[in-house]
Amino acid sequence: MFSALDQAKKAYLHDEVPVGAVVMKGDTLLVSSYNLVKTTSDPTAHAEMLALRAASQILGTSYLDECDLYVTLEPCAMCAAAIALARIRRLYFGAYDPKGGGVDHGAQVFKHSLHKPTVVGGVCETECSNLLIDFFKLRR
Repeated sequence: MFSALDQAKKAYLHDEVPVGAVVMKGDTLLVSSYNLVKTTSDPTAHAEMLALRAASQILGTSYLDECDLYVTLEPCAMCAAAIALARIRRLYFGAYDPKGGGVDHGAQVFKHSLHKPTVVGGVCETECSNLLIDFFKLRR
């Protein structure tokens, strides 16, 4: 999760919502990414989506069933659906997102998907939450 937090801090510095993600295959970090929605004018450029795309290209497959995803914020419904389609083995996320989350909140995508990764929420929750809180305090 510390690598994902480092990515979230990069997003913060680029005036992006500070969310970072990394894909691991065993002990190997395959890819790391952060939100680029504003930078790319692409509403799908969430950290998770970018990480899944890059990992799939590196491994040459759309099935990431031997991989784990670490992300600093509970994935939204779009990202949760992509995680299910990619067949991610385990999802670890930091801060819970009662308004926009799609895993434990909102759509609860994995309750309705064929593939259901193991989910562990609240990993480094305080650090992940504080980064988001600080970011949005500056913008209000």
